Amino acid sequence: MRSVYTCLTQAHDHQLILLAAGICVVGVYGSFSVATHAARSEGRAATLWAGASIVASGCTAWATHMIGLLAFRPGMPAGFDPSLTALSLLVAIAGIGISVALAIGQRKRLHRFLIGLLLGGSIAALHYLGEASYVVAGTVVWDPVLVAVSVQASMVMFGVAMVVTGERRLDLRRAGAPLLVAAIGVLHFCGMTAMTLTFDPERELPLQAVPPEVIAPVVAGVSLGLLALAVIGMRLTLNARAQARRDQQRLRELANLAVEGLAVCDGEVIKTANRSLERLAVVEAGALAGRRLSELLPGLTVSALPEREEREAELVGADGQRVPVRVLRSEVPLGSKPQTVLAIRDQRERLQTESKMRALAYSDTLTDLPNRARFHDLLARHAATCGSDGRAFAVLVLDLDRFKLVNDTLGHGIGDALLRKTARRLTAALGPRDVVARLGGDEFAVLQVGTAGPEGVETLAARIIELVGRPFLIDGQLVTVGASVGAALAPTDGTEPGALLRNADLALYKAKADGKGTFRRFDPALDARVRARRSLEADLRRAIAVQEFELHYQPLVDARSGRITAAEALVRWRHPERGLVSPADFIPLAEETGLIGPLGQWVLRTACAQAVRWPSHIRVAVNLSPVQFRDLRLAETVKAALTASGLATKRLELEITEGVLLADEERTLATLTRLRAAGVGISMDDFGTGYSSLSYLRRFPFDTIKIDQSFVRQLPGDPESAAIVRAIITMGTCLGMTITVEGVETAEQFAFSAASGCDQVQGYHVSRPLPAADFLSFVEAREAA
Repeated sequence: MRSVYTCLTQAHDHQLILLAAGICVVGVYGSFSVATHAARSEGRAATLWAGASIVASGCTAWATHMIGLLAFRPGMPAGFDPSLTALSLLVAIAGIGISVALAIGQRKRLHRFLIGLLLGGSIAALHYLGEASYVVAGTVVWDPVLVAVSVQASMVMFGVAMVVTGERRLDLRRAGAPLLVAAIGVLHFCGMTAMTLTFDPERELPLQAVPPEVIAPVVAGVSLGLLALAVIGMRLTLNARAQARRDQQRLRELANLAVEGLAVCDGEVIKTANRSLERLAVVEAGALAGRRLSELLPGLTVSALPEREEREAELVGADGQRVPVRVLRSEVPLGSKPQTVLAIRDQRERLQTESKMRALAYSDTLTDLPNRARFHDLLARHAATCGSDGRAFAVLVLDLDRFKLVNDTLGHGIGDALLRKTARRLTAALGPRDVVARLGGDEFAVLQVGTAGPEGVETLAARIIELVGRPFLIDGQLVTVGASVGAALAPTDGTEPGALLRNADLALYKAKADGKGTFRRFDPALDARVRARRSLEADLRRAIAVQEFELHYQPLVDARSGRITAAEALVRWRHPERGLVSPADFIPLAEETGLIGPLGQWVLRTACAQAVRWPSHIRVAVNLSPVQFRDLRLAETVKAALTASGLATKRLELEITEGVLLADEERTLATLTRLRAAGVGISMDDFGTGYSSLSYLRRFPFDTIKIDQSFVRQLPGDPESAAIVRAIITMGTCLGMTITVEGVETAEQFAFSAASGCDQVQGYHVSRPLPAADFLSFVEAREAA
């Protein structure tokens, strides 16, 4: 150490040593500043600035070493070998360039340390090449120990310097430059001490040796270039800092405009936050800067967040309130390095909206009861949890009797109020664990949990029927309805939610069919009937498409002469497997499913087309259902059938029942008037049953009255039936109508009808319904007789 100290204090020009140290510091600063600017730049500019930084670093090491050599006073003539001097500069630049290229993006400390050793080796090569280029008029002896110490110590210092310059902490990175300067100093002074010069008068300087006076201006020029580079680096640094401040200010201004909270973080520490986040955290402006994220978002680790992928979290405000938020992490270039930016979105409004949407999706807006979707969900969950252990539960389905009448007569406002009051009564009737829902319209469903078998279901159904059957007071009016209830009990009647609801529906239909205001439990026979009905409906649709129907005709004869006056067209379905299907089986089904329309049109067209071949005095009677009469184009359909067949209008008679008259009297009267005006006869079928009213005979334009066969069966022995038949015949005759007695099966019934003054007789005594060909034969035989 004493020799190094002696070398430093006695063998060097102190002013030049200080100049060398200054040039080293200035060069290192300039090189680092330019390298930092290269990291901020992109494309070709980044490449150029990086190259300038590498050349500057090499020139810094070379100039420092050369000034140190110029400061050395060997006490004898000295000079510099130009080749070795230039080679030392190139070695420095190449070594620094390779080291920097390897260090880019390298985060592992061990790798950075090894790169530092490579850098130290290149600087050591620069130094000893420089010393080798220093020639004197004498001999040179090297101390190998000091050489080894200078190389090893400086390389370790270079390695440590490379490690700290790659650290995240700014104070550690700032220690890198002084370490590099110190490493260069250790290398130079230990190396110079290791060299012992002995003057030899017989030795002369080589001819190519460049005197110090010549090399000094070159070194001075390089030093001035490094000084200029340092000034440029300082300017770039100041500009970058100013730009970073402006970027941060603009970022804060833009962030304050954002509705969602934004936080710029350095690791787990918040550097800055916008006003939205400060308001969300209930703190003053700037109060979040410097706080750890774990205080604001407990349980959230920023480094574990995938970039640009939202995560649910809770934000704890200064007031202790926990706010549900969604956090999005993004790396954003800001200033000299990427910054972690967190977007924090308040989820309270979204969660409230979703809650309202769920309530709307699963609640009935009129009654606030669960709706059909919610009931299905609850039923499915209950079936899944309770079905495994076999615990019984029941599904009850009910609807209100006479509700349509309330809606039609009192208005929908009263109907809605009735549904709301019904919902409250149903809720009051249930147990604490039971659930009631509105499925739609006036249909409700109940999930009875923990039922005590069929008796418990029946008890609940009776309570519901009794409560709903009580009068409702709505807007000062007493409204009375009833309830029909059907139930399915799990697991006896099924375990699947869909099957339970379907079976309860079947039981409800049974309850309504049995007179309403009652309760029925599911019976497997109901399911069998429904399946049979579905099968029959499918066959009926196919039959209409392929025309499996045929018409039979039952004659009507004059009561006095016995001559055939008309025939009633009766449709028959010849099923390929079932044979002839009774109209009592398929006509009601056709009316329910809407298939009566196309079927009725086929009957009308076919009857007209076949009747045109009969004797001209024989009319054809075709029955019309109430469903057909609701068709506004009925009159046009009848006219089209007559036109297509060529049948005379007066030969067609349409038979209607009282059900047609009950629906819409004004529209019915208009339709009948149009048909009557066209010349078509109108007959009232089954008179004397149902709601028969004398006002119908006065108001509607009937040509014929057909006395229902229920009165004829008791003739002539039953005095009451005889009196009714005579009264109807007398009344119809006085009104100028033709009177037909149907269902005549005996000679006595025929004789009584004729004696009472009826016009026509129809029944098995005359003939059964006959296929079209047989009917023509019957007509021919009758006419001949």
